[in-house]
Amino acid sequence: MTKQTSGTKVTAIVGPYSSGKTTLFEDILFTAGAIPRRGSVKNGTSVGDASPEARARAMSTDMNVASFAYLDEPWTLLDGPGSVELLYDAQCAMMVADIVVVVCDPKPERVVTLSPLLRFLDDQSIPHFIYINKMDHEEASVRATFEAIQTVSARPLVLREIPIRDAQGQLTGMVDLVSERAWHWEPHKKSELIELPVDLAEAEDEARNTMLETLADFDDALMTELLEDVVPSTSEVYANLVQDLRDDLVVPVFFGSAENENGITRLMKALRHDAPNVKQTRSRLGLPDTGQVAQVFKSAFAGKAGKMSFARIWADDISDGDTLNDMRIANMRTHLGGKSDLTGMASLGQIVSLGRMNTVQTGDLLTNGAAIDAYWPKAPEPVFGVALQTEHHADEVRLSGALSRLCEADPSIMARHSQETGELILSGQGAVQLQIALKHLEADAGLTLSQTTPAVAFKDTITKSTHQKARHKKQSGGHGEFADVEIEIKPLPRGDGFVFDDRIVGGAVPKQYIPAVEKGVRAFLEKGPNGHPIVDVAVTLVDGKHHNVDSSEMAFQKAAIKAMTDALPQCKPIRLEPIHKVTFGVPSEFTPKVQRIVSGRRGQLLGFDTKQGWSGWDEVQAMIPLAEMSDIVTELRSVSLGVGTIASEFDHLQQA
Repeated sequence: MTKQTSGTKVTAIVGPYSSGKTTLFEDILFTAGAIPRRGSVKNGTSVGDASPEARARAMSTDMNVASFAYLDEPWTLLDGPGSVELLYDAQCAMMVADIVVVVCDPKPERVVTLSPLLRFLDDQSIPHFIYINKMDHEEASVRATFEAIQTVSARPLVLREIPIRDAQGQLTGMVDLVSERAWHWEPHKKSELIELPVDLAEAEDEARNTMLETLADFDDALMTELLEDVVPSTSEVYANLVQDLRDDLVVPVFFGSAENENGITRLMKALRHDAPNVKQTRSRLGLPDTGQVAQVFKSAFAGKAGKMSFARIWADDISDGDTLNDMRIANMRTHLGGKSDLTGMASLGQIVSLGRMNTVQTGDLLTNGAAIDAYWPKAPEPVFGVALQTEHHADEVRLSGALSRLCEADPSIMARHSQETGELILSGQGAVQLQIALKHLEADAGLTLSQTTPAVAFKDTITKSTHQKARHKKQSGGHGEFADVEIEIKPLPRGDGFVFDDRIVGGAVPKQYIPAVEKGVRAFLEKGPNGHPIVDVAVTLVDGKHHNVDSSEMAFQKAAIKAMTDALPQCKPIRLEPIHKVTFGVPSEFTPKVQRIVSGRRGQLLGFDTKQGWSGWDEVQAMIPLAEMSDIVTELRSVSLGVGTIASEFDHLQQA
């Protein structure tokens, strides 16, 4: 790869599931000459999505990385997964990119699926293009899609080209609105420069003026020229486009057909000439420009090869043997899909994997000096979980290590032991993500795992007060066991927990044995007769008897447990279930569907309002029993084109 003073440019390609971004990824590699033949995602021959899991699902399950040279300049492409459940992986790719290409299909009703991506790009001020794919499909409309996308983009869109169509309405080429030149397209062939069709002159002029008016909003000199009917030069228009893009003021829009390899070269030229370079991106991110600086944006584990940390070089060359963050760099590799090559050195802008950086986490900044903190987006909170079981108890040690590696590789996944149910819970962003994770777990640890829906931590409580006496007496050779207690049991207000007191007078129960009574009561309440904890109970030790020889702490514990066991049926116990306060975020058009989800799951709707900072979105709040929420995120996404968000937290217990 040719080393350039401006460094390697990095482009992230992202888009909703089935938008065709991995096909575009393949097209760019083929057009650049990085691969000898164009593979197919459908046939399982593409450079991207090469893992068995990605092939089986016909979808990106991991980030694809490809470094190559194009016109003697070094490039790296990052292809982020399209599933909303794997969004964090795509966000990590966008964070280290100079520019992002957002791929979508030409269906106006589906542009809402771009919302999570465009929102992230706008929040992080990352320059980006939009590529409307699949324009070879019937009824595909650039204008309708463009207008729909503008409703979900906080930045003004700038249409860079308009389509040329034949008499049957089929797409046959495009007109560039900056150079005002036209190209003819044919599937899998290079585009051909042609004369601007006469019947498009008026439409081209109108579209170009719209583009110029948008650019003039950010440039007073251009605005003056337009007001005075002065035609700006091509170079001036181009300079405005490039500067506004790099400042993240506008979003240029291109179109084509990745399946037919149409519009690819035009997009690549725009990426080559318009995208910021690594120094400009480094400045935007506020990262150091001196010394050795690299940033880890992805962690992975590759069997016996161990941990790989994918990093971008932000300043100065880095070589095998150098020390960053007190760790020695080794086994540095460049990647082209599933293939990798050892490289002794990485230069400005490059993306490489570093071997066995065991203490490094995703987002860490690596330096040869003092530690530096850098902003990195927080992984989303889990919204879906499964309970895991191994075939044999002895396998749990291997599973523990594999879970640790899994959660390190994907911070949006979490593993924990539930203290309330005793289950091992693996939680993440949805069922698909966890199914993929389980495949990795089984392969990594060599285990067979089963999964179930996590149990709900029900609790019991009482509704009536009572008094109860109990005696524990046991006589055998030597000292026996004796304890006599009388307790008073009362229900407490919901949420007050457990209170223990005593009203012993005259030493009926010696002071040293009173804690043992409390211990016995607590032991009973922890599990109760049905295996559920009993809460919101007050127990008072009011009387008792002891024996100078046979009484002991253990005897009083047993007497307390017996008293609680005998008393509970008289207290009219009831079952309590946890209720969560749930907040849904959805485009306003889906709010009625969310309300139906709430009512269908024994929920109580609290209300809804405009989601702050999200144009056209609502926030719906409700109280829903935890027992009804195991798959609620799946239903939410099914009614909101996959973009609905959910957050929940325990609020209270109520009678089941």
